[in-house]
Amino acid sequence: MSSDSHKYSEEYSVIEGKPSLRSIDDLISKPLDTKPDKKYYIALAVTLTMMGIGGVALALSIFYGTGLWGNNNPVGWGMPIVNFVFWVGIGHAGTLISAILFLLRQKWRNGIARFAEGMTIFAVMTAGIFPAIHTGRPWLDGYLFPYPNQHGLWVNFNSPLLWDVFAVSTYFTVSFIFWYVGLIPDFAILRDRTKNKLKKTIYSITSLGWRGSNRHWQHYEMVYLVLAGFATPLVLSVHTIVSFDFAVSILPGWHTTIFPPYFVAGAVFSGFAMVQNVLIFIRKIFNYEHIITVDTLEKMNKVILFTSMLVGYAYGMEFFIAWYSGVQVEQFTFVNRAFGPYAWAYWIMVSCNVIFPQLFWFKKFRRTIPLMFILGVFVNVGMWFERFVITVTSLSRDYLPSSWAYYTPTLTDFAILIGSFGFFFTFLLLFTKTLPVVSIVEVKAVVDGAQPSHKDH
Repeated sequence: MSSDSHKYSEEYSVIEGKPSLRSIDDLISKPLDTKPDKKYYIALAVTLTMMGIGGVALALSIFYGTGLWGNNNPVGWGMPIVNFVFWVGIGHAGTLISAILFLLRQKWRNGIARFAEGMTIFAVMTAGIFPAIHTGRPWLDGYLFPYPNQHGLWVNFNSPLLWDVFAVSTYFTVSFIFWYVGLIPDFAILRDRTKNKLKKTIYSITSLGWRGSNRHWQHYEMVYLVLAGFATPLVLSVHTIVSFDFAVSILPGWHTTIFPPYFVAGAVFSGFAMVQNVLIFIRKIFNYEHIITVDTLEKMNKVILFTSMLVGYAYGMEFFIAWYSGVQVEQFTFVNRAFGPYAWAYWIMVSCNVIFPQLFWFKKFRRTIPLMFILGVFVNVGMWFERFVITVTSLSRDYLPSSWAYYTPTLTDFAILIGSFGFFFTFLLLFTKTLPVVSIVEVKAVVDGAQPSHKDH
C-alpha cells in the first residue's frame, strides 16, 4: 500500500485494531447468544424495583387523586411537566447522532448510533407517561386525539399541549422506523448465524427477506437517507414545540422568543450526556472498547462542551432580555430565580450546566473515563434542575403577591421520578439482551480495509 493510501486508511479508521469481519459478528452477537449472568439479573431486579415504586405511587395518585403531589395554587405544573421536558430532551441525542451525523458523514457515530437510537425510543416512551398522568384524569386522555365522535367534542387545536401530542408522537414514529430500518441487515446476519429454530423464524420475519444483494443495498441506503433527512428537522421541531408550552403564555420568565433554540440546545446537551454515561458501562460490560473508543467518547464530550456554552449563553441572554425589556415584573422574575427562595436550585443548575462542563477544555477530562462519567452525571442533574427552575419559579411568583406560594415536591413525586428511571433502564437492559446494541453492518463499514484505498486513481 502506498504511503498516501495508508494515510487515507488511517484517517478514516475509527475502530481500534484490525478485527476481522467474522470477529465483529461474533463479538456484537455474543450478548444475544449467551444466557444472562447473575449481574444482569441483579441489575434487572433493581430497575424493576424502581419501576415498581413508581407504579405504586402512580396507582395511589390515580386512586386518591393528585393531592398526593406537591402541586398547589399557583404552582399547577410540578414534577410531571418537569420530568416530561427532561425525558423528551434525553431522547434528542439518538436522532442527532443517527440522522444529522449520518448526513454529515461522521463515521465516529457508527459504533454508538444504534444504542443512541434505542435510548431515543425508550426516553420518548418514558416522557409520554407524564402528560397522560398530569391531566389528573388519565381516562380522558383519549380526547387528545381528534377522532370523530357523536358528542361533538373536539380537541383545542390552539393549545400547545395538543401540539406536543402530535410533535412527540410523530417524532417517536419516525425515530422507531429509522431504528428498525437500520436493524434489517443485522437481523439478516443474526438469521444466518443462529441455529435456534424460534430465533431463526423471528429473525427471518424481521429481516423482511434481506439477502444483501446490490438491489437490496441500493433500496436500503436510499430509504435510510430519506429517513435521516426527514428525522433531522424533527430534532429541531419537537423541543421547539415543547418550549411553546411555556413561551406562548404571558407569564413572566416564560413569555420569551429565546426558548425554542434554548430548549433544543439543552435537549442535545442532556441527551449526549446520558448516552455518554450509559455507553461507558456498555463498552466495559460487552468488551466493546475497540468499537466504542475513547476517541469517540472524546468527540461526544466536545459536543457536550459546545452545547454547554450555548446553554450558558442562553442563561445570560435571559437576564439581558429581561433588563432590556424595561418590564419590572420580568426583571423581578429573573432576580428572583437567582436570589429568591429557589436560588439553591438555580445555582445547582448553573454549576452543573455551565461551570463544570468547562473542564472538558482539558484533554485529561475529555479522555479519562471516570472524570467524563462524573461530569456527564452532573450535566443530567443540572438539566433536570433547569426544567425545575423554569417551571416552578415563574409559577410560584406570578403577578399577584397575595397568591405566591412555595412548591415542595412530595415523596409521591419523587417515587414517580424514580419509577421513570426504572422504566427507562429496564427497557435498556432488555434491549441489550434481545437486539444488537451496536450496528454490525455500520461497524464493518469503518474497519481497516473497508474503505477504498485508491484515492488517487
